[in-house]
Amino acid sequence: MSKKILCKKLNKELPALLVPPMPGPKGQEIMESISEEAWEMWKSHQTTLINEKHLDMSNPENRKWLQDQMDKFFNNQDYETASGFKALD
Repeated sequence: MSKKILCKKLNKELPALLVPPMPGPKGQEIMESISEEAWEMWKSHQTTLINEKHLDMSNPENRKWLQDQMDKFFNNQDYETASGFKALD
């Protein structure tokens, strides 16, 4: 049985990530506060943003912008969405 955490994105107790999704303190923070379900939601949204905005992930400014969007996404703040994109209800 997997460990459960209170997911700050979805505000409910859900299965936790098994390993940090990225190295360093940020990865540890995400592992301790974001559920596997919310992480999967972010990965899908991140892919949409990278493709829609034609982000070059070798550019430090683009990586910083995407990290800022991730923080907003997980903190339920206003975050960038793809133009013309409508989430399913």
